[in-house]
Order: sequence, then structure tokens, then C-alpha cells
Amino acid sequence: MSNTTIVPFGPQHPVLPEPIHLDLELDDERVVRALPSIGYVHRGLELLAERYDFIEMANVAERICGICSFIHGQGYCQGIEQLMGVEIPPRAAYLRTVWAEISRIQSHVLWLGLAADALGYESLFQHSWRIREMMVDIIEETTGGRVIFGVCKVGGIRKDVDDETLRGVRRRIGEIRAAFDEIATIFRDDPTVRQRTVGVGLLSAADAHALGAVGPVLRASGVAHDTRRLGYAAYGELDWEPIVEQDGDCYARCLVRVREVDQSFDLITQCLDRMPTGEIEISVKGKRPKGEAMFRLEQPRGEVCYYISASGKKNLDRFRVRTPTFANIAPLIHMLKGCELADVPVIVLTIDPCVSCNER
Repeated sequence: MSNTTIVPFGPQHPVLPEPIHLDLELDDERVVRALPSIGYVHRGLELLAERYDFIEMANVAERICGICSFIHGQGYCQGIEQLMGVEIPPRAAYLRTVWAEISRIQSHVLWLGLAADALGYESLFQHSWRIREMMVDIIEETTGGRVIFGVCKVGGIRKDVDDETLRGVRRRIGEIRAAFDEIATIFRDDPTVRQRTVGVGLLSAADAHALGAVGPVLRASGVAHDTRRLGYAAYGELDWEPIVEQDGDCYARCLVRVREVDQSFDLITQCLDRMPTGEIEISVKGKRPKGEAMFRLEQPRGEVCYYISASGKKNLDRFRVRTPTFANIAPLIHMLKGCELADVPVIVLTIDPCVSCNER
């Protein structure tokens, strides 16, 4: 006779804003096994590619997720451009990179705020989101949107940013970085943060690789894999290296995100200092995609893959997305096995789950 108990975790939970559901099999207070349920908020966005014009689908792709919206639109556009043999102007590539890194900062700082809330630091949560709001203000100033950017299009970008605005962005980036440094020391050094995260949710480099972990989850286990090294957009012309930690626990995953925020500030500064002049798009009028393409980008949560199949019509035949949350579910289940029930919310949070991305 089994002495284990099944406890449902989610889809609504006071710590996690995402509607993720796990059935936790417990032996006393220790997790024996965790079984995920996928499909709770499925929205059918991939099917819309068969209904909308491939130009219009860039707007749908951006709505896969509100937090990492721009990079979803960027990935879709770059996949179509690869099919059509289109190379966007250098200025468009640099501006795409700036917006992608702004998106990464606001996503990571949002996560740090949620992590602070999960650990009981309400004021730190508010400070983190105050800094995120500064980044969202820059998004609004340069794109007109706050959640959905709406500036990425097949062939380049929809609107330019004048030099005076870019100089203002560079100045404000320095101010925001100084504000972020004040709270980053808490995530790095606070004894309560370390007590709740050090040695919790261990994932070795071998297990991370075997289970297909991506993003900060993978790099926190000592694997220096970052899809930006492929050199898409302007990344091939910038000076940077993947952020890696070795311990593979919740604390290491937190540190990777803290350090990546600093790195994103550097990348934005490099882009603004080297910003090319010239056109921001090339015309794709009269062209239609034909064939198959697979494109990979680095979301804040990790590597995302886009598969596009087209036969020369205005509508795509297939559009499929492998999101980082989906890739990190198998590593999450591995990390939960053997942990204490009280550590489950923290471990789940450290993969930065985005069920909106996962359930398209």
C-alpha cells in the first residue's frame, strides 16, 4: 500500500502568476514525482497562420507572449526573410537588437520582482518593478507601445528612432543601470535569498544537456550556450560572451539573470554608440515566401525555435514555435524530484515559466 499523497499545485497559486498545473506526489513533505498538465490556456495562435496574410502574421506572432513579445515578432520576421532571401538594412538590424535587449531587461527585472515576492520581500518586489517601468517608458517612447512593440515587420522595422531620442535613451540607460545596481546586491548577497536558493533545485550540466534545458536554466548549470552567438541581427558585430554559473541551483539561475541584465545594458550601449545611418526597411512587395525555414533566437527565457512552411501563397502552410518554457519543463520535473514541498514554488519560479508562450 502506497503512503504517498497527490497534491495539486496550480493552476492558480499565490506565488505564481502563470496558470501552470502540477500534480505533486508526496511522501510526507518530500516530492517523489511531479506530473505536469499542459494545455490549460491553449489559444490556437499557430493555426491563424493558415488564415492571415504572412505580412499580417507578424502582429499575431508578437502576441504569443506579452513579456517577450518583440522577440517573437522578430523571430517570425527573420524566418520569413530567410525564406525570401531578404537581408534587412544595418540600421534596422541594430534597432532590432536594441529593442530585443530592452525586452530582455524588462523580462528579467520582472522575474526578479516575482522572485523577491516569493521570498517575502514586498518592497524589493516594488523596487524591481519600478525599474522595469523605466524600461517600459523607453519602449513607449521609441515604439509607441508598452507591451506590444508593433515595430518589427518583414523586411525591417516600421518606424525609425531619431538621433536625439537615441541620445536620450543612452543617458537614461545609465541612470536605470545605477538604480538596478542598488537592488542587484540584495539578490547576490542577502542571507535570506541565499538560504532559500543555494543548493535548492539542483541541475547538473550533464542533466541540463540531456533534458534539453535552455536559457538561464542551462547556463546556470555551467553550459555556455546562447543562441545570440549565431550572430543574427547585430549580435555578430558586438562584444559579449554568454553569462555562465556553475552550481546549477536556484541561486545560480538568479545570478545568471542578474548578470544578464548588466550585459544587456552593455549591448544596448554598444548598439547606440555604433548605430548605422540609412534606411530601416527594404520593400518585399510582390514577393512571397516559398519553402521551409527554421530560425532560432534567444528569448529572455532561452532558445526559441520557429518553423515556417510556405508554398508561395499569401498564407503560410505551417507555423510552429518551440518555446523555452516547453523545453524547460522536463528539467523542471527533474529538479522537483526529491525536493521539499516548501521549495516547489521557488524551483518552479526559477525556470521563469511563461505558460502564455507555452500554450499557443
